[in-house]
Amino acid sequence: MDIRELIGQLYPADERAEITVVKIQGDASNRQYFRVSGQHDTHIACIDPSFRGKTPDAYPFLAVGKLLADHGIRVPGVLACDSADGLLLLEDCGDRMLQDEAALLGAGALAVLYRQVVDLLVEIQSIRPQGASIPFSLSFDHEKLMFEFDFFIEHCLRGHFGGMIDEVSINALRREFDAISGLLVRPEHFVLNHRDFHSRNVMLFRDEPVVIDFQDARLGLPQYDAVSLLRDSYVCLDDELVESLKAHHFSQLEKRGTMSMSFSEYLRYFDLMAFQRNIKAIGTFSYQVSVVGNRTFESSIAPTLAYLPAYIAAQPELARAGRLLEPLIRTIAS
Repeated sequence: MDIRELIGQLYPADERAEITVVKIQGDASNRQYFRVSGQHDTHIACIDPSFRGKTPDAYPFLAVGKLLADHGIRVPGVLACDSADGLLLLEDCGDRMLQDEAALLGAGALAVLYRQVVDLLVEIQSIRPQGASIPFSLSFDHEKLMFEFDFFIEHCLRGHFGGMIDEVSINALRREFDAISGLLVRPEHFVLNHRDFHSRNVMLFRDEPVVIDFQDARLGLPQYDAVSLLRDSYVCLDDELVESLKAHHFSQLEKRGTMSMSFSEYLRYFDLMAFQRNIKAIGTFSYQVSVVGNRTFESSIAPTLAYLPAYIAAQPELARAGRLLEPLIRTIAS
């Protein structure tokens, strides 16, 4: 059965002959996306192998999507699904990403838009844990943080940039990563995080932000998603705007009773979390380029590396890791 026939199963029998299916470039995952044009409208079809054989409440995309929608967060509607084949048919919310819009706006309009998106993030992070079901059963614990650091070591330091940093230094760096992970496991401050809240995962549909790619949501420091948005690998915001948005994020969470640290603590943990998050992103990009052969992510490595020196200079806990990473960081100047 070809892709068109497979997706056609989600449509009424009398409409299947009329549909056209066009593949959409997806993210750094094994999900496949298609825009499907039918008699009356267009939809997005997703083929996700991880959905096969799962019930809706055990499939993170559906479980998290329902949670967000129940709390007024705009997400694409689910029109049909078939777990036997890992198929989903979703509302088509267009092609206009926050990344695209950011490139077109002047400073004032950009600030207004990003403030609106930060408010959306606050809505997500204000959802209180409800039992031990997905996504509240997951968190950025020490094991998860170290998995992401180790992924960077394997696919960036030993893979894409192999030989740039010797094994003795890599082992020393891993010990630093272990210590940094320990600093970031503060469950008393944890809130719900989207986990990939950047400019390619916020669509602007009829001038309303729509959140996508939320299936990996979990508990963690509120700075995790803020870093994803404000120290984005795809959109580099002006430092003054970033500082303003950090303050807005903090104040809005504080008003909701969700923020349980001082602003100075918030800023410190923002830098520590940003270091970890950007390291994780560089590892993902390196894997995509060197293992998958997807070179579209190569251009995102240097901008993400360029963020690291500021965090390293600001936070003493990052100083030794910064020295060990210096050969890699120097590549952005070459």
